[in-house]
Amino acid sequence: MIKNADLLEQWGRELFRKERLSFKENLELFEGMWKEANTLHILPSRDPLEGIESKINIAKILNSLS
Repeated sequence: MIKNADLLEQWGRELFRKERLSFKENLELFEGMWKEANTLHILPSRDPLEGIESKINIAKILNSLS
């Protein structure tokens, strides 16, 4: 459980400033995550429209709030 959310947020901002990655490093990270998702058969989705109805409903709800 997070007891001090402000402290955690401050730590995250400081870490982000210190750990700037180059484009190449970001691309290598992305490619590694993509390969892992493929290995676990998570991506690419067999049916790209799977779950689209629930996503549309969520979008309608979120858009009606503003």
